[in-house]
Amino acid sequence: MFLIVYLINIVLNLGMTILIRMDPQLHTLMYFFLSHLSFSDLCYSSAVGPRMLVGFITENKSIPFHGCALQWLVFCIIADSERLLLAVMAFDRYKTISNSLLHAVNMSSRVCSLLTAGVYLMGMADALTHMTLTFRLCFCGSNEINHFFCDVPPLLLLSCSDTQANELVILTIFGFIELITLSGIFASYCYIILAVIKIHSAGGRVKAFSTCTSHLTAVAIFQGTILFMYFKLSSSYSLDQDKTTSLFYTL
Repeated sequence: MFLIVYLINIVLNLGMTILIRMDPQLHTLMYFFLSHLSFSDLCYSSAVGPRMLVGFITENKSIPFHGCALQWLVFCIIADSERLLLAVMAFDRYKTISNSLLHAVNMSSRVCSLLTAGVYLMGMADALTHMTLTFRLCFCGSNEINHFFCDVPPLLLLSCSDTQANELVILTIFGFIELITLSGIFASYCYIILAVIKIHSAGGRVKAFSTCTSHLTAVAIFQGTILFMYFKLSSSYSLDQDKTTSLFYTL
């Protein structure tokens, strides 16, 4: 079942990315962000999926220490980038609906490229910070990660070092990125609602809102499960519950 889900994910996201790049009619700002979102989903699932699937069918369920660090690094970079990218896409939707005639001017290709580069750079900075703090800890007890990938909360449970500083950094940086992301999405949709109210025709209002439904669905599933996972300290961490939750935003 997980293999089928993973293959569907790969085929659809890779196909969408290639299609957007190859079709000149899709070289618009909306599809520019969609191609990056598909690319992020592709990398995101591939950071976790193959290793998990191999573990299902082979006796060797181990992962090297540096392999674990690399998996977390890629996972965290893409996770942060995708969250921030969803906020940028909400802002782009607002600019499109509020004033479609000036959309190409306000959201030029240069502005979009700078926003996308900033998204990836913030993800990389956050991932390097967490990786440095987590993998310098002492792991002198069990080396069995009770999870299907190298995530920070189960790794902290294995450490015999004091992890309070790590938990504080996780809450601080994660909270800061979530504040930027959710406040940006919330503010954008407040302006979108105000702009849609000004549209006189009912058909126009429905069309404007319909362009946002898939984006809101992605935000709800992705952000909801991540908030549930990472706004908890190790004292309230439930391995079995959170492994199930992790499937929603990884695979």
